[in-house]
Amino acid sequence: MEKIRVELGERSYNIMVGNGTLKDIGKTLEKFEFSNKVALISNPNVYDLYGKTVSGSLQDSGYELTEVLIPDGEAYKSLAYAEKIYEALLKAKLDRKSALIALGGGVIGDITGYAASTYMRGIDFIQLPTTLLAQVDSSVGGKTGVNHPLGKNMIGTFWQPRFVSIDTATLGTLPRREFLSGLGEVIKYGVIWDKEFFVFLEKNREKILQLEPASLTHIIRRSCEIKSDVVSKDERESGLRAILNYGHTIGHAVETLTGYKKYLHGEAVAVGMYMEAKLSHQLGLINNEEVLRIKALISSYELPSEMPGEIEISDLIETMQIDKKTVAGKMHFVLPEKVGSVKIHREIAAEEIKRLLE
Repeated sequence: MEKIRVELGERSYNIMVGNGTLKDIGKTLEKFEFSNKVALISNPNVYDLYGKTVSGSLQDSGYELTEVLIPDGEAYKSLAYAEKIYEALLKAKLDRKSALIALGGGVIGDITGYAASTYMRGIDFIQLPTTLLAQVDSSVGGKTGVNHPLGKNMIGTFWQPRFVSIDTATLGTLPRREFLSGLGEVIKYGVIWDKEFFVFLEKNREKILQLEPASLTHIIRRSCEIKSDVVSKDERESGLRAILNYGHTIGHAVETLTGYKKYLHGEAVAVGMYMEAKLSHQLGLINNEEVLRIKALISSYELPSEMPGEIEISDLIETMQIDKKTVAGKMHFVLPEKVGSVKIHREIAAEEIKRLLE
């Protein structure tokens, strides 16, 4: 069992990484002194695999359990489905000492966290991430939210989980495409923070793709360590935390313009990482060899890097200007200067994006 501490004063919490931990979640939660009424939020696919294990463990520990299943997919991370969670919680009379438990990927974690942060003005929630993407990214750091047809994650809160338990055994049932998508966020950490980690990903591709346990545990632990370090220094994204958005300014726009149907999140981020590295080269901030090295690693993990041809430049720019990273019409980008080092650039004009894509 590996432990990573997210230091945020009274909101500090632990991330535990282990194998087969879901079956013990009831005993794990006993030390938190929640009320006996808790809710498990999941989707049908994940619930079929792990729901009985988790619900059985909770009930064995004496919890009165309410279960809410949300359809699988980014399109269901919406206010309409958040309202379905509220309705279930109110009917079951969950109180301020109750907790919500998110069992699933990033969609489930985000909407559960959002519901927890707003139900009775805020109750505790626990993250049980079952996808690589959620394990290395969305389950850590306290960003919660839902999507709107005009933009991704435009409605949300900062609300830290009380605890994160990562069971690496869940990756054995993860579809290959979902696993590769998670590696998009893993690669991001190497580019923004840790060149040695980037090199590890280059040298251990086969072991990682074959789900070799030690390599998997290492990439999950190191990704969580990097994100925890950044979040501990800047919880609310007033400065440093913005570096975690590398690849996301373009990536989120790609997701929005393709209706969240063509690309998984990590795939869209991979496209964004390469395009934003090219933008950095266009601005004279990084040499072309480093850009090609980033692209080579993305491609080696079977992720896309080129902008989809059906997206119009004008639509892309308009969508990015709605993004919350845009202020007064100036787009914010995290641009690499070399592998392991990035800088935030807060005033990138639309003309630069046009030149990049043309």
